[in-house]
Amino acid sequence: MPDQVWLSQLQQHRAIAVIRASDIQLAANMARAAAAGGMGLIEITWNCDLPGKLISQLRGELPNCIIGTGTLLNVEELQEAIASGAQFLFTPHVDTAMIQAAVAQGIPIIPGALTPTEIITAWNHGASCVKVFPVQGVGGVNYIKSLQGPLSTIPLIPTGGVTIENAQEFIAAGAIAVGLSGQLFPERLVKAENWRAIASQAHELKQRLNPR
Repeated sequence: MPDQVWLSQLQQHRAIAVIRASDIQLAANMARAAAAGGMGLIEITWNCDLPGKLISQLRGELPNCIIGTGTLLNVEELQEAIASGAQFLFTPHVDTAMIQAAVAQGIPIIPGALTPTEIITAWNHGASCVKVFPVQGVGGVNYIKSLQGPLSTIPLIPTGGVTIENAQEFIAAGAIAVGLSGQLFPERLVKAENWRAIASQAHELKQRLNPR
């Protein structure tokens, strides 16, 4: 997926559902609930149960969604993820070898960074955009606002502190999109397998981000 196509998808959907679960069936149900609520971008973290199998399964089952992965720690994991069909790649850190490997295969890669130096380093090495993580620890929405002056040309995706209630504030502050995990999939709802309630939360998020 070329970067321009990826960026247009981010601008269309504005939010990524981040799924982390120790059971493949549970993770699959979480993904289905997010999709039922209108989420079009779904990230299966690589530390899930059988992530490659799940990504391949969801690619076939949810054709209207873009299925990617995250929490990739090295080039070997990245190559496995691409082979499984991952359509975008998140890492929690800046690794230039990983960025170059993804760019070489035309797969969007979004490294995790926190400081301006890390963000610019990731961008200069070919990152499709940059994940600002954990954003809440450095000021949340205000931090994204403060980055806009010097770094306004770099598309940022804050995670770690984004909620259904404040997601729109991050977009208004200049973020191209946001990522939500525990806030979108509360542990009590997942344990109760209340997929309808999770789908409702996903729908509420979409309505807040795309009110038209």
